Amino acid sequence: MTPERRERLMGVLNKRQPDLTVVLENVQDPHNISAVMRTCDAVGIQEIYVLNNKIPRHKKWGAKSSSSAAKWLTVHQFSDAAECIAALRHKYDKIMTTHLAADAVSLYDIDFTGSVALVFGNEHSGVSDEVRALADGNFIIPQMGIIRSLNISVACAVSIYEALRQKTKAGHYEQRRLPEEQFETLWKEWSSNRPEGEEHQR
Repeated sequence: MTPERRERLMGVLNKRQPDLTVVLENVQDPHNISAVMRTCDAVGIQEIYVLNNKIPRHKKWGAKSSSSAAKWLTVHQFSDAAECIAALRHKYDKIMTTHLAADAVSLYDIDFTGSVALVFGNEHSGVSDEVRALADGNFIIPQMGIIRSLNISVACAVSIYEALRQKTKAGHYEQRRLPEEQFETLWKEWSSNRPEGEEHQR
């Protein structure tokens, strides 16, 4: 490994955020999933959760959209909603779902300096009633147009870049935040990854 590559990988690992994650519930289009993965990598999210309890388990992601992002992320796949939420509860203090409801809060009212999991639902039906019942609340992305929805990968990008803004202001990217054991495990994995595709413009 060249010193430049080592420095780059170490620099990225040092900015990974262990208290922010994205959950994708029954998202059908693998290209949407891979686009989300690429954005998660860009803002320093290491772990994402994929829940498929109404559609078949994905065998691969859309490589063109992800720019090989999947190999740099830790992807947890579940086929049971309760098990997925239980796993999230072990690591994150608050679980928020995207849903247009009377009690939904604005994305900009979420405190991303805390520990948060954001759930994005199916392209057609959104987050299920089951998952919303298990979560802590709903949030919406403010919109001024006629069409009151965004493509899931766009909605995710808007949301986690707001998280990045808050975390940057709070200094979360200025010091290593991953637990030591996770850091060492990821370093070993990343060191063995082949470099092609890593230099693509993000």
